[in-house]
Amino acid sequence: MSFKENLLKKIRINHLARQVQASIGSAESGLKIDKDAMRSLLEMSPYRYQKERDLDLYIQKSDGELSRILVLDNELPIYETTVEDVLIRKSPYTKEMLSLKNVIKILKDSDVKLSRKEASLESVQIECIDSLDLTYGPSDIEAIAKEGTDSLEHGNFEGMLESISLLAELLGYQPPPKAFRIRHHESFGAVTEKENGEFLYGPAVILSRIDNALVMIEDPISSSDKGQIELFQKIARGEEKALTEGQDVFGYLKDKVLNMSS
Repeated sequence: MSFKENLLKKIRINHLARQVQASIGSAESGLKIDKDAMRSLLEMSPYRYQKERDLDLYIQKSDGELSRILVLDNELPIYETTVEDVLIRKSPYTKEMLSLKNVIKILKDSDVKLSRKEASLESVQIECIDSLDLTYGPSDIEAIAKEGTDSLEHGNFEGMLESISLLAELLGYQPPPKAFRIRHHESFGAVTEKENGEFLYGPAVILSRIDNALVMIEDPISSSDKGQIELFQKIARGEEKALTEGQDVFGYLKDKVLNMSS
């Protein structure tokens, strides 16, 4: 796979991980794991699916007889043991529950459980990303920027969004905090959280779904500065002029990435 394909895959992995993360809650919360998103994530991981009894198992073979086994349920446990052992602990037959040894296994699984919930999700996410070759050269970045400018010229919103997403991923830019979200606009920027709960957002790139307008706001803006947030929104809506607009935004992002890697 090309660098661009691998980077798009990384973006997809992170998107799925965020979906699953948002669905994880306590038993009292009533939240249920987004199994479809987790299943899609696992399909890109070293784990391989195996149906046993009423359990959806994802198995990664390790040295010797033991395997890493993730059970796709609301707890997302990862065990290091055998399939047979997991079946006894998670979905035992009545006859298996007659054994005191098995009852102890059912009541206590800390001897074989490696992780659960968020820790299991993070483990799978890391393994998915680690399998990708994300090395790149200047020509890769220049090609992505050119695809973006070509898409802008032809009014291709999805092409613009893809190029922006790729460059933003390399720069560590994130979707905006709540205070900076604008309807019908896509935005990516540097996010810094302070100890008092304040956010700084920027530099940030904003793409309008309405008219494909593309602008860049270079200076970070505080989530507590209502005047600057209002200016941010006006620039995004085209009511105020940005210092960097249109094709120059792709040039800005390209140079940022190349300078970062030099």
